[in-house]
Amino acid sequence: MDPQDPSAGRPGLPSSPSGRVPQWIVDEALGLAAPAEPWRSPGPPPRRRRRWGLWSGLLVVAAVAGAATLVDPADLPWAPPLPQASPGAPPPPARPTDRPTPNGEVVRLAPLPLPPPVGGTYGFTTLQDDGVTPVAYDPCRTIHYVLRPDAAPPGGEQLIGEAVQRISAVTGLTFAFDGYTDEPLTTERAVFQPERYGDQWAPVLIGWQSDAENPALAGDVVGEAGSAAVSLGDGPKVFVSGTVALDAVQLPEILGERDGAATVRGIVLHELGHLVGLAHVDDDDELMYPEARRAVTDFAPGDLTGLTALGSGPCVPDL
Repeated sequence: MDPQDPSAGRPGLPSSPSGRVPQWIVDEALGLAAPAEPWRSPGPPPRRRRRWGLWSGLLVVAAVAGAATLVDPADLPWAPPLPQASPGAPPPPARPTDRPTPNGEVVRLAPLPLPPPVGGTYGFTTLQDDGVTPVAYDPCRTIHYVLRPDAAPPGGEQLIGEAVQRISAVTGLTFAFDGYTDEPLTTERAVFQPERYGDQWAPVLIGWQSDAENPALAGDVVGEAGSAAVSLGDGPKVFVSGTVALDAVQLPEILGERDGAATVRGIVLHELGHLVGLAHVDDDDELMYPEARRAVTDFAPGDLTGLTALGSGPCVPDL
């Protein structure tokens, strides 16, 4: 979300070089999944988006990119040159070129919240190979996020900040705001962009779009969100980055209605739920129900139970 004047006094992030890595190189090297599909589509985990029409309910949908097994090709365009060893000295260890330097952390950054005493309905967008354990973000690594301020309504940035604080509190995951970016908001983005973001996974990208920019937001769809997972060899899949697209036309209209701020905050929370791995449910008492309602603007017991599970994912120090 963006402030009233997106250009005023904002520390911008460095822009990417004009020569962008061809998508086929990234796809072939990292095995990234194809663009996500609407939540109603059968098949692989869909990209969730939130929709709304009459006040009988705001419909919501979500999105998740598939998992990629990391490789380490030496000829990727962003591969850093390795230092030359002196004659007779052992060669220096190779740095990974398809991922950041591992953080090596095996301790949670924040305590895991307790699940609610009464459970409810919840589901996960992506599972590990055992078909039971959800794929989640690493609780030992900070989840960085950036905002694309274009077309944000007044108060939008504050709503996003409040929603991020809430998702952090209910998962025990740590988020950090890295500022503003001009990176295009697209689901087909590399999860490692050292030219733009340095030696870290590309931060979660949150921004506002019209349906002309993102056809997935056409009709009554007002949001779309999801994360990309990677694994190192046979290790567990881990979410490392994601995107959240919010409707730049319909959400400002909702903000102007009575209790509109609470409704939009609920929509943003719903999308952040998808971002960290929650799927839609059939229980209309839960925030992750595909329709948004004025009466449900915060996470309910089932949502919270699922979010606690997603906050207890494994620490993967090699990533």
